[in-house]
Amino acid sequence: MLTLDRYLRYDELTDELHRLAATYPGLVQVDSIGRSHEGRDIWLATITDAATGPHDEKPAHWVDGNIHATEVTASVGALSVIDHLVTGFGTNARVTRALATRTFYVVPRVNPDGAELALSDSPRWLRSSTKVWPWAARFDAPGLRPHDIDGDGRVLSMRVPDPTGAWKAHPEEPRLMVPRGMADGPEDGPFWRLLWEGDIVDHDGYTVPTPSGPEGLDLNRNFPAGWARTLSTSGDFPGSEAETEALMRAINARSNICGYNAMHTYGGVLLRPSSTRPDTALPPFDVWAWSEIGQEGTALTGYAVHSVYEDFTWDRSVLISGAADDWLYEHKGVFAWTTEFWDAVRTATGSPSSTESWYFGPTVEQELAVLRWFDEHHPGYYIDWRPFEHPQLGPVEIGGWDQFRSWSNPPPGARLAAEVAPHGPFAVTHALASPCLSIGHAVATRLGADVWQVELGVHNDGWLPTQISAAAAKDGLVLPLVATVESAEGAIAVLGGSARQELGQLDGRSQARFTLGWANDGTPERTVARWTIRARGGTPITLVAAHPRAGTARRTLILPDGH
Repeated sequence: MLTLDRYLRYDELTDELHRLAATYPGLVQVDSIGRSHEGRDIWLATITDAATGPHDEKPAHWVDGNIHATEVTASVGALSVIDHLVTGFGTNARVTRALATRTFYVVPRVNPDGAELALSDSPRWLRSSTKVWPWAARFDAPGLRPHDIDGDGRVLSMRVPDPTGAWKAHPEEPRLMVPRGMADGPEDGPFWRLLWEGDIVDHDGYTVPTPSGPEGLDLNRNFPAGWARTLSTSGDFPGSEAETEALMRAINARSNICGYNAMHTYGGVLLRPSSTRPDTALPPFDVWAWSEIGQEGTALTGYAVHSVYEDFTWDRSVLISGAADDWLYEHKGVFAWTTEFWDAVRTATGSPSSTESWYFGPTVEQELAVLRWFDEHHPGYYIDWRPFEHPQLGPVEIGGWDQFRSWSNPPPGARLAAEVAPHGPFAVTHALASPCLSIGHAVATRLGADVWQVELGVHNDGWLPTQISAAAAKDGLVLPLVATVESAEGAIAVLGGSARQELGQLDGRSQARFTLGWANDGTPERTVARWTIRARGGTPITLVAAHPRAGTARRTLILPDGH
């Protein structure tokens, strides 16, 4: 249905989303939530069965991707979720039930400017936004500026012969550069210096500084959770950037969001908050619930679950803050995930990369295994070294990994489609864990002439409680369940009370976890609203239960006529 075996440029992505909305008008709606720094629309697909109610009256699950420029697998992963939903509707019982009772909000590409640059015919290697920052005007500091200098459509590596260089050829595979040993001398050479492909600005003939580029923003450090200017990529203030602000406003306008998944690359893992606090500082229920949901995710995707702080923060004096998943948890009380697609090491060896691989990279043995895997299955993604006359350095060689399509993203084709496919089912599973209101009891009992007692029994059909997390309950982040009795104007009068009743929060099935051999559930997921009303027999009344996250349920009664 959707293109899932290659990386789409912006216009292609736009066309596919709008074509899907036209094909499934009762299932898919596409809207812009704002514009990027360069003025591109940021598209949101809303997917639900409109025949069973509007999207904003159902609990919802949010998915977004590609906030980082070169992490284009994330866009394909988000499209895969949409594809799983539309192709499964009416044929897959779980998907059909999810679309009848839940809503999915999917933003395939949060950062269309950065992704378009990464996918361009003359690409650049960019972390996130294309906006020049922190300087108001572009300033190319002296040193290396990575880009496709030889015009072959890839940003590779340059190796420069250098007796003081830190790299040498692998003894079994001379194409592969490996670190020089700590005791290596001239007799162990030749040695090389490795640089990203690009120009050297204001080269002094001897040194090659590697300054940060003029586009210094990381949009995933621009959210309010733990935001600090101590991070050099965080922006002027929380939500200062067009893309971040659009995402925050769209999420904030949809109070029915119960779960969140940001899609990134790479690592082949499911990351969860917190990025700034240990698990011992989080409510125990929340750590447990993440673990339970994560077990489902691992079973479906094969990706292991990790806490960012506990498992992926090597130097805890330098924390990852300002991230979207932390914002959704800390400010919204929602269980949030960051999916890091693709682990080339695990694909090649069967064993996952170390959680410290983002800091130290793969071992020599792992990189050699990955090279051999690519040679066998996807030749052409490790490029043989070839001479190039560099405008500042003179004779160099360009080659090595096509990092964009090997380590950072899986190669296009069946491998890419297979990598993202299991994440649609995980999104459905997480969505179905959300709280969901249902009416199980609705009666009107005559108390006297035109006087009635009306009862509405409401229950939460979901696994999670209506406030979602213990953090949300503790901080009062979620408004209560409200029940109302309604009818045509003047048809009823509520006696001794209000037509609107606040009923607090309801537990979910997750409370049924500590049995010690026997269970005594009670009914913490149920509540009853009662009204005494004056109305004539035959009058229709509507009972409504509404919760900002758990949705809206209605039941219409016709008061019995006669005695």
